Amino acid sequence: MPTQIYINLPVNDLNKTKSFFEQLGYSFNAQFTDEKAACMIIAENIYAMLLRKDFFETFTHKKVVDAKENTEVLICLSAENRNAVDELVQKAIAAGGKAHREPMDHGMMYQWAFEDLDGHIWEIAWMDESFTGAQ
Repeated sequence: MPTQIYINLPVNDLNKTKSFFEQLGYSFNAQFTDEKAACMIIAENIYAMLLRKDFFETFTHKKVVDAKENTEVLICLSAENRNAVDELVQKAIAAGGKAHREPMDHGMMYQWAFEDLDGHIWEIAWMDESFTGAQ
């Protein structure tokens, strides 16, 4: 079985959060989605578990940070091209999120970021594969 990645994020309003990400084009695995959590499919073997904050708190004894005030993680997803970066961030803004900062153009890499409804930062990046040597 290939390694899978599950990013667990606390959310304040699960239904609003699901609607937000559906507007960005993401879908959910119904088998792992209920009134406490939703399993968002990002890509094959990559998922975000969006957990109601009170449910998220049952998995840790540490204080859960408010992502609108503090940052614990920056989530970075790759995009097929520069236009796809802009399109996804613009969809996020239209769905109620906000731009995290201005786009950054490094020539061989282009990135922009948005904050979701709970303040989690999603970095979207395109990298010129010819520059990195990736095939």
